Amino acid sequence: MVPKSESTSTKQRLSGTELVHADDGLHSSEVAPSLSVSTTFRAKNPLEHPKEEFDEWNPSTHVYSRYTQSVSTRAERVLSKINDGYAITYASGLAASYAALVYFKPKRIAITEGYHGCHATIEVYKRSRNAELPIIGIDDEFQPGDLCWLETPLNPKGEARDIKYYADKVHAVGGSLLVDSTFAPPPIQYPFKWGADIVMHSGTKYFGGHSDLLCGVLVAPTLEKWKELWHIRTFLGNMMGSLEAWLLLRSLRTLHLRVPRQSESAYGLAQWLAKAAGGKSADGIPAGVIEKVWHSSLQGVDARGFDPRTQLTGGWNPTFAILMTKEVYAALLPHSLKFFIPATSLGGVESLIEQRIHSDPGADPRLIRISVGVEDLEDLKNDLRRAFQEIVKSPKAKL
Repeated sequence: MVPKSESTSTKQRLSGTELVHADDGLHSSEVAPSLSVSTTFRAKNPLEHPKEEFDEWNPSTHVYSRYTQSVSTRAERVLSKINDGYAITYASGLAASYAALVYFKPKRIAITEGYHGCHATIEVYKRSRNAELPIIGIDDEFQPGDLCWLETPLNPKGEARDIKYYADKVHAVGGSLLVDSTFAPPPIQYPFKWGADIVMHSGTKYFGGHSDLLCGVLVAPTLEKWKELWHIRTFLGNMMGSLEAWLLLRSLRTLHLRVPRQSESAYGLAQWLAKAAGGKSADGIPAGVIEKVWHSSLQGVDARGFDPRTQLTGGWNPTFAILMTKEVYAALLPHSLKFFIPATSLGGVESLIEQRIHSDPGADPRLIRISVGVEDLEDLKNDLRRAFQEIVKSPKAKL
């Protein structure tokens, strides 16, 4: 299906029923799950109960919280259902990225741009190896054993990359493809459909959705591969804490309400801002303020024929970027708004805005990243319009 933001009838949708009931087989008599703070669990008397083989995917009892515990198991069951695979959670997105490196054991890594934290994690992983680990670009020639690390849509700009193209390219030489789909959670994008071997999310963002938990997620296509990831997590020790797992499960129940709303508003906002790109004046946005707007909905079809609409089957990514004409405008804007909070991160119900250089030292100092929340679109437009008008008149902008 091809998403059309003017009409939601053709978009792929998440099932609220699945989000609420995918873990029904794991709950007890309580309606809302209890938060367990126990690290260890009472063992059964072996003289009274026959010994059972421990089933890490579907545990009948828990042994130690580094292995499994009830709420994280339930959250993983819901994540598995909506991601069309087998999901495992970690203490953070970067913890998940490190676990992925341990799982793949790549001979080389192909990565271009994207979240600077993943680049830093790769550098940390390289310290654990006695051999060299070359880093190449995703458009370089691949070799057997390569891992193509594909982030799409791309942080911070929100432009989409062709998963199928890179899957075919790396698989042709015996390599693997990891897709970081943080910017496009279900129902927006399903990377397994296009050839991903493992899907990664920073669950801190849209799965958490309330700016109050850290979480990473890897999704495997088979239970066998999930069990390998589980073994790695158990002995890396980078599982989620009990409180974070409880918050995650709570948040997943409303994913189908939050993400489509954020997606539609981001589309409307990006399209509106793009009218003022190139320093033009548009709908109350003063001339000479916005240089460029990046968003998957503004990409069009590339030279290979890739159309982001074919891949983003549930809407457009809710996070994107704009380039201001002056660095001082980028510094002033986040602190001139009422409804956008000047803060890093993304995916929460509140709209966030940041001058990206404060989080990513390699970013253009004029670049602004916007994470759209669930507020009313017209309120967000009015807030930005007023702020644009203010910053061009600010004495600081004339210095």
